[in-house]
Amino acid sequence: MSEVSAAQPLAPWLQRQLQAALGQRGHALLLAGPSGLGQYDLALALARAWLCEQPSEQGACGVCGSCHAIDVRTHADLCVLLPETLSLALGWPLDEATQKKLDDKERKPSKLIRVEAARQAVTFTQSTRARSSTKVVLVYPAERMNMESANTLLKTLEEPNGVVRLVLATEALAQLLPTIRSRCQIHAMAWPGDSEAQAWLLDQMAGDGAPRATAAQAEVWLQAAGGRPDDALEWARGGLTAQAWHALPQALARGDWSLLGPWPAARQLDVLQKLCHDLMAQASGAAPRYFPAAVLPPAPRWSALAQWSKDLLEATRSVEHPFNPGLMQEAWAGHTKQVLARLPARP
Repeated sequence: MSEVSAAQPLAPWLQRQLQAALGQRGHALLLAGPSGLGQYDLALALARAWLCEQPSEQGACGVCGSCHAIDVRTHADLCVLLPETLSLALGWPLDEATQKKLDDKERKPSKLIRVEAARQAVTFTQSTRARSSTKVVLVYPAERMNMESANTLLKTLEEPNGVVRLVLATEALAQLLPTIRSRCQIHAMAWPGDSEAQAWLLDQMAGDGAPRATAAQAEVWLQAAGGRPDDALEWARGGLTAQAWHALPQALARGDWSLLGPWPAARQLDVLQKLCHDLMAQASGAAPRYFPAAVLPPAPRWSALAQWSKDLLEATRSVEHPFNPGLMQEAWAGHTKQVLARLPARP
């Protein structure tokens, strides 16, 4: 995910989807797909195009007053409904009351879309337009709405003011209320081809001022991200090398946690889940997705892998708020070594 500006064009696969989405009718569009496919960038590009003073089939012009107002996060006809943590990260202003509570340390920024923010979005849709021919509400990630927040938006989704358009974007479609899904046109996010994604990754890294990477390095970043370009860019910016990625499975089998040590706990857990996935694929005769088959240790018995997968899924519930990160990671390391030491299933 990136902060979109007039100077930064959309990735080519997102540009194609933008042109297709602009041709659709209806007041509510739901962009759905797994993380890392650019839902936020595409949703913001749609909002820019709908509000642009000189739009074209390609999208917003990027130079009019409306486009500039979005760039500086001040457009009066755009309401961006995000979790507070994400609003702060992407530079979208919070309302004065919320900002004061955060500044005064009364509470921490929420990782969910609060019902108070959803109510403000509804009020926004009922007010008079300021400069554009329509008003736009952008909701991302839509699965971060709790039950009360989602229900607050239902009436607006069902019977919006005639000059209101909504774009919702989600990375977990199944977690949305059926009543939300049924009131939107659903657009399934498209995956880029490998060569297209690699070229985009190399361009992004070159734009960051990094030394020119190779196609082989880009391939490793994409493999680590399961083919998701935004996630691959995070791996690239984090300095992941092919040597480190390929060494991880055997290192973990030996109980060596040093390669994972500098990473946040959530990323460590993500790597363990990917390794578990690939070992389960290997055990069932399928091709691995995240690691080359040659670097994987022998797959343990299926029962051990199934239990490990269940344990890792359970760990995701508390990974953001561990009681003791050091002890938690020590337990993960020991458990991983224990699982991978199990005898493999007999052919």
